[in-house]
Amino acid sequence: MFTTVDWKDDAVVMLDQTLLPQRVVYRRLKSWQAVADAIRRLVVRGAPAIGVAGAMGVALGASRIRRKDPEGFKKELKKVVRGLARTRPTAVNLFWALERMEKMIDAHAGSKDELTERLLEEAIRIKDEDIEVCRRIGRHGARLVKKNYTILTHCNAGGLATAGYGTALGVIRRAHQDGKNIKVLVDETRPVLQGARLTMWELLKEGIPATLITDNMAGYMMQQGIVDCVIVGADRIAANGDVANKIGTYSVATLARAHRLPFYVAAPLSTIDINIPTGDAIPIEERSSKEVTHIKNIRVAPRGAEARNPAFDVTPARLVTAIITEKGVLRPPFRKAVKALFKGAQKR
Repeated sequence: MFTTVDWKDDAVVMLDQTLLPQRVVYRRLKSWQAVADAIRRLVVRGAPAIGVAGAMGVALGASRIRRKDPEGFKKELKKVVRGLARTRPTAVNLFWALERMEKMIDAHAGSKDELTERLLEEAIRIKDEDIEVCRRIGRHGARLVKKNYTILTHCNAGGLATAGYGTALGVIRRAHQDGKNIKVLVDETRPVLQGARLTMWELLKEGIPATLITDNMAGYMMQQGIVDCVIVGADRIAANGDVANKIGTYSVATLARAHRLPFYVAAPLSTIDINIPTGDAIPIEERSSKEVTHIKNIRVAPRGAEARNPAFDVTPARLVTAIITEKGVLRPPFRKAVKALFKGAQKR
């Protein structure tokens, strides 16, 4: 197995996903600014992985602040949190993790050294929790996968998008381990090719049978009866079950509904934003148009061509068959299911 993001020798270590699959390079980041830049540039990506990286960025920032007085130290640390929060707007796990770290900052009444140590412990805890959460998602989701299924997935929701196990690929991985003889169709996922570069790399390493297709082949594959279900991850889920995920997910969901195929979303509870009522309120990141006009810095569009590059779209809850979480499988009506789930979690 590989490590997506970790803490080692007083630094944050990340597998540079911009270089995969050609090169496997680990970056050793020694400042919170370097962590923020890595999140922004997609060195690390995927909602849960960004959350882990953000938490470790706070811990790293704390270790670099020189001010000794508690109030001054906390003031500088809040700047670190705000800086990391400005990196990517859509993936809610980043803000969820930063909020956990900020609550610890606010509640601490001891010394700078004690708080720095506790922040690192919390960041590592968030990473370890994510691996266990994804394993649970895999167990719950694998029950929905029948023997000999061909599963279509979009973008990358595997170990590279999490602390190491995966959400959508966690379900696929568990179904494969259970001997269900599955096959996977992998959308290439333009414009950054997370499916072609990252998901295929993971599936090949795991020995899971997979075939790469271009994004505009998905409908044809469904029409031919090749696809049995769709499983994707999520970057933010609204309280009503609307799902923000990598651009193109909405198209795949619409095609799945037209062909009467199950469309499953695999995500941890930390991806559900109960403070956002519907997908209309989810902020959608608009990235550089160069990602569309170029592939690996090679221009594929004429000079002067205008391009749009929204990184995510929102799939309405009505197109989602079920949401697979670490606490079980949520079914429509999602607003009621989400409310009950979070109410139960609060009681515990």
